[in-house]
Amino acid sequence: MAKFYLDNTDLKHHLTHPLMKRIVELKERNYSEKDTFDYAPLNFEDAMDSYDKVLEIIGEICGDTIAGNAEDIDHEGPQVIDGHVKYASGTEKNLDALVTAGLMGITLPRKYNGLNFPIVPYVMAADIVSRADAGFTNVWGLQDCAETIHEFASEEQKAKYLPRVSAGETMAMDLTEPDAGSDLQAVMLKANYSETDNCWYLNGVKRFITNGDGHIALVLARSEEGTRDGRGLSMFIYDRNSGGVTVRRIENKLGIKGSPTCELVFKNAKAELCGERRLGLIKYVMALMNGARLGIAAQSVGISDAAYREAFAYAKERRQFGKAIIEFPAVYEMISLMKAKLDASRSLLYETSRFVDIYKALMHISSEQKLEPDERAELKKFQKLADAFTPLAKGLGSEFCNQNAYDAIQVHGGSGFMKDYACERIYRDARITSIYEGTTQLQVVAAIRYVTTGFYLSVIRDYENEMVAPELTVLRNKLSELTALYEKTVTNVSERKNSEYIDFHARRMVEMAGHLIMGHLLLKDTARTPTFSRSAEVYINYAEAEIHKNVRFIESFALEGLKNYRITERQAEESMTA
Repeated sequence: MAKFYLDNTDLKHHLTHPLMKRIVELKERNYSEKDTFDYAPLNFEDAMDSYDKVLEIIGEICGDTIAGNAEDIDHEGPQVIDGHVKYASGTEKNLDALVTAGLMGITLPRKYNGLNFPIVPYVMAADIVSRADAGFTNVWGLQDCAETIHEFASEEQKAKYLPRVSAGETMAMDLTEPDAGSDLQAVMLKANYSETDNCWYLNGVKRFITNGDGHIALVLARSEEGTRDGRGLSMFIYDRNSGGVTVRRIENKLGIKGSPTCELVFKNAKAELCGERRLGLIKYVMALMNGARLGIAAQSVGISDAAYREAFAYAKERRQFGKAIIEFPAVYEMISLMKAKLDASRSLLYETSRFVDIYKALMHISSEQKLEPDERAELKKFQKLADAFTPLAKGLGSEFCNQNAYDAIQVHGGSGFMKDYACERIYRDARITSIYEGTTQLQVVAAIRYVTTGFYLSVIRDYENEMVAPELTVLRNKLSELTALYEKTVTNVSERKNSEYIDFHARRMVEMAGHLIMGHLLLKDTARTPTFSRSAEVYINYAEAEIHKNVRFIESFALEGLKNYRITERQAEESMTA
């Protein structure tokens, strides 16, 4: 089997980015734990060597175990037995392999038996695992929920729960309900405090909960009697050992079948308040969701990688009319664009991860000591960058993931429609990425303010001002021309001062910003590793066509044209009965 880290030099390229020096310095507090823990790094080189070796182990487990179990897990799936989840046998083997290797609690501090890794190598691990089996990522990868406990729970709660995650216990985030999907303000699961028992009890139903029978769950519940909005919601920690929650059913899904998506019934389930009351949605879920969205971006890139590899391998082997189909322009154009989209989305993923790493590290340091003025400015800068880039990474990465999965089947032709080929499963697994943890449309809602305020434009200008090799000047100049077009278009839309008009064109403008940012990131990649030059040229040509298409649509669209797109309930009924 392939070694899923060593067979992909692009991962090492992103792991060794120059910004990692600052990230590791912050994460390791200038290597202050080297005398306390024998596995703490002595210096930057030692830390990077540790990340490299752990990723190699993950890559070996993915190649030797997880990838090989993926098809059987897809067929078998999990079951509900006596109100609890029993994983597919392959899922249990996968978990055992990763737990035995000590690959849980990757980002948690060493005092909780974690590895204290930054976000970048953890996201890289999720990227690798997702390439092997995207569904399994939702079981193993939800360990990142522990970051919310680490950030907001009491010291007693951290000491109680975090070592259990490091030891291999799984997690879940219980947010959505039958009548509260994306609109989490509508959550009605009740949390009542008992003065007699000095604890909280949860009652109600949660639905579409990924890995819903995990050992430890973060639960959003209504703690304030008589409220109906987000200000009445708090976050709770539920321990499966306490009982009170049963799995009513596991959803029968299109894809990621190894991941149990559960409907849960809470009946006087004992729970602990996490953080402060009333801040469950306003503060804690926002932090939780940002982490989850970065995780789905990593999952999307891993699936995209798997789809590209399946298509490329098949196109080299499949012969038609006396030659391999990869020699036909219609096919090699498709393959090259798949690789360009993969490289672009991966570059955006790791750029976002680096931003998250720096601001999270500084945030944790600020809880221990007062930051210097330059550190406060650094925290503010990277937090804004992380907030702006996360919806791009999740939204565009998941869309490219779906496109690559679609094209992988197209390259296979009729064979790709059959379950004999992995691309059929990959296609089904890909579909959810642009839906859960916030649909692409919701990512646009989160991102559009960075368009209208000019923040994305300022980031693009900063990239534009960086030096590039002479051979990349033509591509950089092309991006500069497209940036001017983007700026003009955003100004024209904003000057209408019509919120519905702006919302109508929001996705087009967000995509344009994303194309420009990813184009520049690929140029930066090429400057460090020349093998990215092909993807840079293919992607920027693709971006040029997409940006011009969006600009033409917006320029030709009159404000009055909105009425032709509005569909009232009555119109919908009339069209169905016509």
